[in-house]
Amino acid sequence: MAICCALFFILGFITWANGTLIPFLKIACNLETDLQAFFVTFASYIAYFFLAIPSSWILKKIGFQNGLVVSLIILGLGSLVFIPAADNRSYGLFLTGIFIQGSGMALLQTAVNPYLSIIGPIDSAAQRISIAGFFNKTAGIIVPILFGTLFLKDAGEVTAQLEAAADINAQNQILDGLIARVHTPYISLAVIFVAFAVFLKFTKLPEVDVDAEEESDPMQQVVRKTSVFQFPHLFLGSLAIFFCVAVEVMAGDIIGVYGRELNVNSFFVTYATAFTLLCMLVGYIIGIIAIPRFVSQQFALRICTIVGLIFTTISVFTTGTISFVFVALLGVANSLMWPAIFPLGIKGLGRFTKTGSAIMIMGIAGGAIWPLVYGLLKDTLHIDFQHAFLYAMIPAYLYILFFAVKGHRLGK
Repeated sequence: MAICCALFFILGFITWANGTLIPFLKIACNLETDLQAFFVTFASYIAYFFLAIPSSWILKKIGFQNGLVVSLIILGLGSLVFIPAADNRSYGLFLTGIFIQGSGMALLQTAVNPYLSIIGPIDSAAQRISIAGFFNKTAGIIVPILFGTLFLKDAGEVTAQLEAAADINAQNQILDGLIARVHTPYISLAVIFVAFAVFLKFTKLPEVDVDAEEESDPMQQVVRKTSVFQFPHLFLGSLAIFFCVAVEVMAGDIIGVYGRELNVNSFFVTYATAFTLLCMLVGYIIGIIAIPRFVSQQFALRICTIVGLIFTTISVFTTGTISFVFVALLGVANSLMWPAIFPLGIKGLGRFTKTGSAIMIMGIAGGAIWPLVYGLLKDTLHIDFQHAFLYAMIPAYLYILFFAVKGHRLGK
């Protein structure tokens, strides 16, 4: 559990750095629209779609522990790509580094989530994932404060200087100085990842024998299954993960752009992601206490989805700081969705658990697609930014509610 919590901290740190990188790279790479900037989240999350299944094959070949070591080395390599990207002020190279980091996280997620789900009773898996998620979102609070201070501390002044610059050479000089800020943080991250990989290589972690789990299942329902495609609840769960990550990213990464459109205080815009993740921490604490002692993970998922629908509606039909606060409060609604959806999706898979986990992880691509949907609605179709937010969020929450009520039971 201690190792898993540390790994979830690393996942949170890299994942939620996107919230700061979106406005930073928009300025530093001189991007014209928010839609272009949203490719930061696309590059990170789309890696899960393409690499989740290969990750399951890698884990079968080299084992859980070696898979963790390899994933950390890949994260380190992705971090180092930021250095030539900054030197050349190349947005494409930045996206390449983010995609490589996403590849490492795909391998890491494919290993850690099923491990947490099956090291204890499946009905309390949401509690264990909530504990690890607490560390994930703690990192998510730290990184926008740290990177926001490093990268965006004088963003308004830099923007004013760019507008006042006499020629293109003066603008380039300002932008070169701004983008050089990524050197030290990302070199440090690469060193930390490789050091932790070495530590894990020489730490003994028990392998989870999924086949043994299947044999001990008193229902023996998996014996009659010959293909992973015979578990409809798995694929419905993967789609639920798609929408779960979609609403998480909308509330966690897009909140900065949303706050800027609302003209809230610049302090709220700079540390916007931290506010959302602080609310998620509150939700995790509730989950750790309540599941499964007072409520089942299915019932918790229903409550969270309904709260998400209510808070989204309030945020869209209010303005200013009140609207911003209710977007941040979506963190509470989103907090217990992943911890509940993931174990429900892989429940009863037996020897198909590794492949099923990879299929579930593919759903993380929702974080790649949904910000682009929002950007398309807002920038291309010219829909009001709040109404665009409503059109993006409501269908996602409604599907998760369907999975919580009925979808997780189909095929059983």
